[in-house]
Amino acid sequence: MGLLDTILGRSKPVRPDLDQLFALPSAALTLQAGAGFTPTGTGSVCFASVEGGAFAQLQQDVRELLDADTGRGGVPVEFSRDAYGYTWLVTRHPADDTAALVNDLHAVNTLLQDGGFGPQLLCSLIGFRDAGGRSLALVYLYKRGTFYPFAPLGEGDAVDRRDSALELQVRALLADDLRIETDLARWFPVWGAPGL
Repeated sequence: MGLLDTILGRSKPVRPDLDQLFALPSAALTLQAGAGFTPTGTGSVCFASVEGGAFAQLQQDVRELLDADTGRGGVPVEFSRDAYGYTWLVTRHPADDTAALVNDLHAVNTLLQDGGFGPQLLCSLIGFRDAGGRSLALVYLYKRGTFYPFAPLGEGDAVDRRDSALELQVRALLADDLRIETDLARWFPVWGAPGL
């Protein structure tokens, strides 16, 4: 970063640190003990759509990579597109095996990054539920290298509301476990995200 950048107020973007994902199993234990949310065993990676042969090869590479994991128990990796045109890869593991789920998410992010698709990576998330059925996701922002909680409220007509109080509670609870995104404007809602 040069002197001109400093004078004009430009800053260097934060480099992604995929190893931050490995803090999730510890954060899951803290979340369960402190707020009663347990992992669902489902996680997903979201990226901007890639078309044509590159996308087909990417899907094949991801399937080969994750299917080689003998702990998956034959659970297929799912690809889907949301209403905004983003592609979601969903992977599942037993709810008590957050470490294996994180390994999958890390492997997919690394594969995409190393394959030159890093700029298309948006986020990864792991889903949680409490005894009352409330949903919560811990979302990793790839381009920021930070996490934030997302807690949608209700279903049907209430889909576009979120439990901000719960999100702030989770932020405080996990401050020592995860690098939490400080800019609340970047806590983007991921309505209907696969894996939530």
